[in-house]
Amino acid sequence: MTMRNAAGVIFFAIVAVFFIFSILSLHPFGDFGEEGDKYYLEPKMDDYIIDNAQNETGANNAVTSVVFDYRGFDTLGEATVLFTAVAGVILIFRRLGK
Repeated sequence: MTMRNAAGVIFFAIVAVFFIFSILSLHPFGDFGEEGDKYYLEPKMDDYIIDNAQNETGANNAVTSVVFDYRGFDTLGEATVLFTAVAGVILIFRRLGK
């Protein structure tokens, strides 16, 4: 095994452990209320975020805390897709200009 392959395996293992730890530390989504409750079919996650957003994230704006802290992986994925699309368009236009 070359040094490059060993570094790739170590990097992949670190990223995999990070993702597994992140998944295990997520709050349960879709946790509904009690069956006799008036709002039985409405999930409690919105109330949880409203009540705990400032304490857990330190952000004064609950929407900002949801976008950047609670859904950080989703936001990172969207930024990656946008960057890849822009880079692809620039690459196409550079080749058309030659």
